[in-house]
Amino acid sequence: MTNTRARRWIGLVMAALLAGYAAGCGGGDRADDASGITVVLFGDAEEVAGYRTMVAAFEEANRDVDVNLSPVASQDELMARLTTSFAGGKPPDVFLLNYRRYGQFAAQGAIEPAQSYLERSTVLKESDFSPQALDAFRFDGKALTCLPQNLSSLVVYYNADLFAAAGVPLPKAGWTWDDFLAAARALTRDGRYGVGVEPSVPRLAPFVWSNRGELVDDPARPTTLTLTRDPATRRAVDWFLDLQLTHHVVPPDAEEQSESSEARFLRGTLGMYLNSRVAVPTLRTIDGFTWDVAPLPVAPGGVPASILHSDAYCMGAGLPDHGDAWRFIEFAMGPGGQRILAESGRTVPSRLDVANSPAFLDPAAPPKSSRVYLDAAPHLRATPRTATWSRVEREAGTLLAEVFYGRVGREEGLRRLEEQSRPLFALPTGAGG
Repeated sequence: MTNTRARRWIGLVMAALLAGYAAGCGGGDRADDASGITVVLFGDAEEVAGYRTMVAAFEEANRDVDVNLSPVASQDELMARLTTSFAGGKPPDVFLLNYRRYGQFAAQGAIEPAQSYLERSTVLKESDFSPQALDAFRFDGKALTCLPQNLSSLVVYYNADLFAAAGVPLPKAGWTWDDFLAAARALTRDGRYGVGVEPSVPRLAPFVWSNRGELVDDPARPTTLTLTRDPATRRAVDWFLDLQLTHHVVPPDAEEQSESSEARFLRGTLGMYLNSRVAVPTLRTIDGFTWDVAPLPVAPGGVPASILHSDAYCMGAGLPDHGDAWRFIEFAMGPGGQRILAESGRTVPSRLDVANSPAFLDPAAPPKSSRVYLDAAPHLRATPRTATWSRVEREAGTLLAEVFYGRVGREEGLRRLEEQSRPLFALPTGAGG
């Protein structure tokens, strides 16, 4: 995006923010008896700007409803906020939650199921949306618990200028683990690193699946992680760990602590950065080099694979009325609401019509290869959606980072990871936080 285009977009956002603020404070001709709903979601400043624009548009179209948008900075803060509000009997009307984290609330009956509202809607229908995103929010395997607003995947963001300077071919569909590693090695020089990746279960999972391995013993009813038990999985785990421990193409522990991979990529000292679509609003602030996006590399003899990233609008159960909350969700999930967030860069729309429109695919708004996210859809897989999965993922991720950065030996660390996470699978419903 050019500086002129960026300034124009920011100007539009600020105008919408001011309009929303005035409306929320009783400005204009908003009805005096306006009711109100609270919407809780997570995101950094660039992300939240898109949501504020969408909220302002909703309030303009629904002048009898005020929206109190209450953002938090991270998913961990969101989980803490939701846990506290549900425990206190004051859940938000609407909250945006990732499918890997909603299970504990769904298991406790804390979410008002969305299925019947969608069936009665004259605005939305199931066929409007990506089937993969919808299926991720069927907690019982049948009925929709929440309505997914995006469908992203783990992808490779790359600095095209660094690739050119190193004489490395740009990544493309079908490239292999060997191609990826060769590029990472060539890009690691003179204080720069080839790859930035978080050592976590969601980042590891696509490499396991690409190598035809499995994360757990039974995806539908998991009882243990299988990182060391399945040979195909173990080969993928070792390949992932070797990026740091053997090839040193990832920033070491101390350097990652002092400057995140995203910050390093923004500064132009990181060749490739693995993240979902969530990174785009921040990356659009780059004006010093050209960047784009590519699919994940494929394992030797393996299959294309990526991990589903999807957040959904959920409604708090037990509220006296969900009418205004559902009206907000209908607007947010309609063509207008989805288009606003698509143009902000934040989301890969779950609405198929908007995802395939210029609002999302406009090559003038980086990344120019946004179709990569849509092409990944057939290869997306989801992690388990059990009540305790978020805790399994969190605690396993902590131990995985210990191994990845060499604080614990590989064999000892992986053994402890499996042993210490196994009891979490058997926790009773409601103990997943």
